[in-house]
Amino acid sequence: MGRPEDPRWSRPALWGVLLAAFVLYAWNLSSAGNANSYYSAAVKSGTESWKAFFFGSLDSESFITVDKPPVALWPMSLFARVLGFGTWSLMLPQVLAGVAAVAVLHATVRRAAGFPAALIAAGVLALTPITVAINRENAPDPLLVLFLVLAAWACQRAIETGRLTWLLASAVFVGCGFNTKMLQAFVVVPALALAYLVAARPDVPRRIWHLLAAGVALAASSSWWMAVVDLIPSGSRPFIGGSTNGTVWDLVIGYNGLGRIFGEGKGSGGGSFGGGSGGFAGATGAGRMFNDIIGGQISWLLPFAVLVLVAGLVLLWKRPRTDLARAALVLWGSWLAVHYVVFSFAGGVFHPYYTTALAPAIAALAGSGGVLLYGAYRRSVRWSGVLLVGVVATGAWSFVLLNRTPEWNPWLPWVVVAATVVAVSALVAARLTGRRGRGIAVASVAFTLVAALAGPGAYASAAAFGGAKDSYGNALAGPSTEQGPNMQGPNGQGPNGQGPNGQGPNGQGQTQTGRSGMLVVGGPAAELTPELIGYLRRNQGDARWLVAVSAAQQAAGIILSTGEPVIAMGGFTGQDPAMTVAKLQEYIKNGELRYVLLAASGSGPAGPRKGAISAVVEWVRQNGTLIDAGDYGGSGGDSPSSSKGAEQQLYRLS
Repeated sequence: MGRPEDPRWSRPALWGVLLAAFVLYAWNLSSAGNANSYYSAAVKSGTESWKAFFFGSLDSESFITVDKPPVALWPMSLFARVLGFGTWSLMLPQVLAGVAAVAVLHATVRRAAGFPAALIAAGVLALTPITVAINRENAPDPLLVLFLVLAAWACQRAIETGRLTWLLASAVFVGCGFNTKMLQAFVVVPALALAYLVAARPDVPRRIWHLLAAGVALAASSSWWMAVVDLIPSGSRPFIGGSTNGTVWDLVIGYNGLGRIFGEGKGSGGGSFGGGSGGFAGATGAGRMFNDIIGGQISWLLPFAVLVLVAGLVLLWKRPRTDLARAALVLWGSWLAVHYVVFSFAGGVFHPYYTTALAPAIAALAGSGGVLLYGAYRRSVRWSGVLLVGVVATGAWSFVLLNRTPEWNPWLPWVVVAATVVAVSALVAARLTGRRGRGIAVASVAFTLVAALAGPGAYASAAAFGGAKDSYGNALAGPSTEQGPNMQGPNGQGPNGQGPNGQGPNGQGQTQTGRSGMLVVGGPAAELTPELIGYLRRNQGDARWLVAVSAAQQAAGIILSTGEPVIAMGGFTGQDPAMTVAKLQEYIKNGELRYVLLAASGSGPAGPRKGAISAVVEWVRQNGTLIDAGDYGGSGGDSPSSSKGAEQQLYRLS
């Protein structure tokens, strides 16, 4: 973490930042419960079956996987196997990944720009609001960010030393990121390749050869899991959630590839969740990162990062090609530019928390570029105005963001204004007094940091002490800024009648069920009563699955409440063609599934409506035996037909 020649303050300061990051990410973490039930259910299943662990299956019998690769689930499953399944085994790996990313970013910036820049970069990353929020969730993004920062660290070492092994390590880290969240990991590849091509020590032919070798390493480290899975016969592995044909390759180029960029119709099993309009992050366009939904999550220092990037490149332009400080600016500036374009114009499903991948670049540029610009300000009158513009612009943008929710801490915007005014005044005074104004210079830096970090720090603290939620129950930082289709609506209700963490309308959860072999198809997430659970347990026999439901969020709630395998027939969106009539008939013939629970006609959204899944629903209604709701404690009469008025209808298939 440090060397003997390091400044005495460097190690304590770094440990202070890391401790602050840990506290923000882990504070009152037990209140998170099962966090995102979709991933939590897969983790629980992975603790019960190594097959489910390897594939990333939602259920322990491996009917269907989650719609991501399994690497993000593996640390949580391993922790749960050792510590027992619970909130801390789910969340501690996320917290540790977040803190590790701060430490690695510090080490990377320190080598290129020195300790002050590294400390600022680490602090900015630790306090980035959306990063704090997502590090308190069990989504893949904390581990993805760690892998990407490790890739940048290794690439910078390759630039510094000219050694191929470091570049290969960088490629492998990106490959690990691919197996965490697929093609999003590749957004950093242009930045890494450009920085190495421009600034690495070897001559041009060797640089090109090294990049080609790194490309091979990237392909191998990215594709090994996909290749293994797709080579296994479909009958011996789960259906790949989010795909149209049960293969990982289709998931990569569809739902988690072109579908994310171009929206509905270019992906696979993505259904209609936000397709075409960017989903849950507002309209596409150059201003998306600054809008009411995303602005307060990531954009606080984005204008400053761009300003100091340009200033830094100008300041260092005449340095040798291999200068590490300039190479670092190229790397982080390219990272920022490519992510900004992709995130701003992606037309598919896009959640605000995806922008946490922007945070390392913003933090690194704010630290290294900010220190460069401050040094130029101290040396040259020409650069004084540039720094002052940066401070004023940062304070003004923070004021705008805070004023979007004027009822939330109404005093805070004025603290930012006051700190900005004092910082600018102190900077001017320090410039006029020169070396005699050392104390004023220190004060100018202190107030500049307050002006820049008070806003994001407040949002980050709000995330740690109970922040907002988006329409899927994913954490956001700060107060909620909008109610409607892209954000959490009344009573926690999200799109298509779903609330946070797979909850049904008005925040009702779909928990509580028993060991049966049941299929829930279509409609809102029906609440399974203890009486229904008891009925299914008594009549379960040797059925393989406890329950099979139309969509994964319903299945996840039942898996978590019972610990039993559940069929999620339509995957995450309810549209995956994972179940067919032939497959259902096979399960019935083999005694693996006995009961089907359908949403009654007209009781809510129809759920899966297309292709094979629709055919399954019709087949069940035509061939299953409708069970009277009164038989399991529901609202029914003496005849099976009385179940027709209920919101859920139970069918026996064998």
